[in-house]
Amino acid sequence: MEKETNVIKYRKPLNINIGVIIFVIIFIYLMFNVLTYFTETHISVYEVEQGTIASNNIYNGFIIREETTYTSEYSGALNYYVKEYSKVGFNDLIYSVDEDGDVSNKLNEAIQEVARINDTVSDGIVELLSDFQLSYNGNDFYEVYAVKEEMNSLLSEALSLDALEQISGYADTAEGNNTFHRVRAAEDGIISYYVDGYENVTVDSFDGSMLNEANYQRTNLKINTKAEPGTVVYKMINSEKWNIILPISAELATELSEDNLIRIRFVKDAKEMYAEYVIREDNGEYYMVLTLKNSMIRYASERYLEVELLLAEETGLKIPNSAITEKEFYTIPVDYFLKGDDSSEEGLLIEKTDKDGTQTTEFINPTIYYRTEDFCYIDSEYVQAGDVILKPDSMDKYHVGDDTAILQGVYNINKGYAVFKQIELLLQNEEYSIIKTGTSYGVSLYDHIALDGSKIQEDELIK
Repeated sequence: MEKETNVIKYRKPLNINIGVIIFVIIFIYLMFNVLTYFTETHISVYEVEQGTIASNNIYNGFIIREETTYTSEYSGALNYYVKEYSKVGFNDLIYSVDEDGDVSNKLNEAIQEVARINDTVSDGIVELLSDFQLSYNGNDFYEVYAVKEEMNSLLSEALSLDALEQISGYADTAEGNNTFHRVRAAEDGIISYYVDGYENVTVDSFDGSMLNEANYQRTNLKINTKAEPGTVVYKMINSEKWNIILPISAELATELSEDNLIRIRFVKDAKEMYAEYVIREDNGEYYMVLTLKNSMIRYASERYLEVELLLAEETGLKIPNSAITEKEFYTIPVDYFLKGDDSSEEGLLIEKTDKDGTQTTEFINPTIYYRTEDFCYIDSEYVQAGDVILKPDSMDKYHVGDDTAILQGVYNINKGYAVFKQIELLLQNEEYSIIKTGTSYGVSLYDHIALDGSKIQEDELIK
């Protein structure tokens, strides 16, 4: 007979791991915050600043100058001695042609031995690099190559001129034998070493097709190391007077037809000046012909130049266009506003009728968002369409909603929540607007506004 045994199973006590609980709570908290971050609307803030913008009237113009090309009379190795786009006087040495190449070889050998450059050239390089540093824009990296080419040209011509002086005796002998030729300027002007086929174009011979840059080609004359009789070796710009022809619309042509002076800005370097102009019409197309009498050397390397017509310019508070929104308001006649007995703020007497038909009046202080001589603009915070407003000292009544109007504005978030502020636009371009400063119900300098007015609502808390 088996013995009976009483076996009682031992239940282990429930051990609560505090660390796991804390981890779970933290994990849930983090997941909640991550989810909230990705689901809620994020409001970017913009600080109102002072600024100036001009109306966008930028045109790509065609430059016309008085230009004369010069050809070589000789055949042989070609060397230049004058920096491009520099002023040249009558009888200044421009270039030389070596028919048998002996002088040119000695010239190249002498260049290798030149130990230093003169102070004028040194100062020119310092000025060139300084101007480049001050005006450099990372978006226009191609200008680095232009500066490099200009500096190489400056050095090459300076060294060539010094080297020519070192072998002057040998060069004089070759010149006496009529195998080496020094060519000097036939007139004073500004020298250039490129041609593009437009050297003989005048204002009268200009054609609208010349504004098309797609087929524009220019030839760098300095890449030629050898001259041939009849080939162009340089050109001279003979006058400080020059023209820029801009294609404009018929509307702008009509707008400007009564004047002959305009302020312009060159997009390349932001230089501003006044220019005389005339409006011309050709086969239904309108052109503005600008006439300038200075600064030509500044743009001697250009055939096409972007010009901004400064027709309108405004200074005020500058805000991004994305911040501008619209809101509908009730318009209430000014005559219906009065001041309460214990308040200096203007308000309205609202007539209310309860279920029993008993009429009572209530004084409210709505926020006035904008005011004209005849109306005040209020929103639906204290009134709604159909409410009756009593006119002080009169039996006249006005029904809210009879007239409404749309105002442009931005959302001010200085206090941590969105408040609509009316604005008055003065001028606007593609990205920014200039608004009137000092308005009674608008924004002020350094106010914080919502960068995107479409992503925020009135009284919304800013997180």
